[in-house]
Amino acid sequence: MNIPLSHRLRPKTLTDIVGQRHLIDEGRLFSQLIAHQRCISMIFAGPPGTGKTTTAQILANHIDLPFELLNAVTCNKAQIERAIHKAQMERQLIVIMDEIHRLNKDKQDLLLPHLETGLIVLIGMTTANPYQAINLAIRSRCQIVQFEPVTSEDIVVALLRAIHTDELFSSLHVEQAAIVYIARQSSGDIRFALNTLETATLMCADKIITVDTIKSFLQTPHLLHDQSEDHHYNLVSAFQKSIRGSDVDAALYWLARLCAAKDLESIARRLLVIAYEDIGLANPQAVQRTHQAIQTAREVGFPEASIPLSVIVTDLALSPKSRSAYSGVKKALTMIEEGHTYDVPEFIKLHPQNVPKNKQYNWNRRDLWYEYNYLPKELQGTQFYLPEHTSRYEQSLAQHYTPRKKDDETY
Repeated sequence: MNIPLSHRLRPKTLTDIVGQRHLIDEGRLFSQLIAHQRCISMIFAGPPGTGKTTTAQILANHIDLPFELLNAVTCNKAQIERAIHKAQMERQLIVIMDEIHRLNKDKQDLLLPHLETGLIVLIGMTTANPYQAINLAIRSRCQIVQFEPVTSEDIVVALLRAIHTDELFSSLHVEQAAIVYIARQSSGDIRFALNTLETATLMCADKIITVDTIKSFLQTPHLLHDQSEDHHYNLVSAFQKSIRGSDVDAALYWLARLCAAKDLESIARRLLVIAYEDIGLANPQAVQRTHQAIQTAREVGFPEASIPLSVIVTDLALSPKSRSAYSGVKKALTMIEEGHTYDVPEFIKLHPQNVPKNKQYNWNRRDLWYEYNYLPKELQGTQFYLPEHTSRYEQSLAQHYTPRKKDDETY
């Protein structure tokens, strides 16, 4: 069986690791753990292909402790029990757990008491946000260690190392432009870059790997986009914040990232929310234009869908903004969550009781409709709507807005 290039070139020492200087340089966490021959329970969080599992194995080997490799998705209770038994025999064991955020409660309960005593040192790996995806009981017993995306420059170093050390390239020539192209297409994933380079050895003509060689099989860049993981939510967050901040260039870039992933539903949902939440009363017609652009995008499909989407994103980004309506209802919801739930004032109930005739709601006096205080007595005088004068439209609305004062005689 052929061993993949990415596996053959797994680093053996900390100095072999590409990137993560904030963790492996002298005086940093990992070098200090090895220097003191100590290991602590940790959660390695970061994008795929940044060396989390490899680093965990290097630490275990250099601290000279036995370790077990497990995957939270596939391992069962029996495997965890065997690991605990091995820890008792060895007096201490490092358990390297991939996909740690998928470890169910029953398996966690087996590990927790042994994490507490130090019999088991847990090193878990996750591509998810550990503060959201990992159980507090596990998280409180572990140090969260953040792995950063590897830069294109670091990936170039890894590719050059592969070319200079692996016998696969002994009779091949790899152009520098091809190395740089692979690095830029890999989105910080060294494993993907090495796998791409290895595939190129099967596709090259005349034993020369060029940019065209890579393009012949790599149709799209390696996009870190998974709807069940943080990468997706980070992209969507950047997309909305760019529009909210009127940075149209950034908004178009993040739109392009979402379009490259052909994630039309996420784009549509986010644009509709933006139109109401961030543009709001400053430009109410933007909502209708957003609906039309989304409908057109759905009808034409990708790649042409990016055309109407680009128009509406530019429109929304450069539109005046107002969050007054959204902020108002958000404030009201917060008050309700805090327990401010009161009965409907008697005079505006469907069938009011014990309200003097002169205080009853008068259906025939349109002029009085604008004088009544419709809030519960306990909330009278509270302002939920605070106008934002970012457009003529809302300025005209604000001219008709007068906050109602507390009415001591309200029934």
